[in-house]
Amino acid sequence: MAGGVKRFAVFGDPIAHSLSPRIHAAFSQQTNIPLRYSAIHAPAATFENQLADFDGAGANITLPLKSLVVPICAELSDFARRIGAVNTLSRRLDDHWRGDNTDGPGLIQDLVRRHNVNLYGRRVLMLGAGGAARAAAFALLETDIDSLVITNRTPDRAVALADALADPERVMTDTFADFRNEHAFDVVIDATSAGHTGGRHKLPLHLIAPTTVCYHLSYGKAAQHFIAFAREAGAKRVFDGLGMLVEQAAEAFNIWNGVRPETDAIYAELRAEAPLDATD
Repeated sequence: MAGGVKRFAVFGDPIAHSLSPRIHAAFSQQTNIPLRYSAIHAPAATFENQLADFDGAGANITLPLKSLVVPICAELSDFARRIGAVNTLSRRLDDHWRGDNTDGPGLIQDLVRRHNVNLYGRRVLMLGAGGAARAAAFALLETDIDSLVITNRTPDRAVALADALADPERVMTDTFADFRNEHAFDVVIDATSAGHTGGRHKLPLHLIAPTTVCYHLSYGKAAQHFIAFAREAGAKRVFDGLGMLVEQAAEAFNIWNGVRPETDAIYAELRAEAPLDATD
């Protein structure tokens, strides 16, 4: 602490683009809880030492560190333990770190509350099987979706995620080649890194109907290819992960301060600067 003001930070690589300092500054002003929140560039090779030198009360962890931080935590929430990834650290009184993961709850908050997506009985297709997909998949299964189909460029990773979810009645894997007789899904979630590398989607267009909700877990440039693809396929409800970013930040703020801030104002501000043109 500095002068009684709690210090927080987000660690990641890259990190210069992060909106988290701005979001938490807005939460601080709204709740009248003073804090300092900064962005710390932390490559994987130096992250553990940088975290050891950090004297803050809590931290957010982003790519590529969410799984690397797990062994550093002396305590894990049940959700973080199940998905094997941490995005929120809280310093305990005996100076150890507790790890939580707010990505999954942030996704559900954004889908259900902000975008009024009814998940009950829905057929969901998940593109990708990495860390982001794990958090999303576990959170979705805690709702009342009917089924979750996971597809990944490397099929073995999709199978491994399905095994970890341990819900064979609702979870299955498939490949694009096996989708030719499949009907359109109710929800399609892109949890891949294709947008970061300029990759384009090869998902059959018939899997997306005008009523399909299409959602990319990233925001900004990383989501642009998927958003364009979903619109080309005729989807009317297309969203990026900006709202998820804001909601997971609010969940972390609540863990640290015991107050969950209102999120609509900062979301509207950020959305106005980066309009998506989605039809709600």
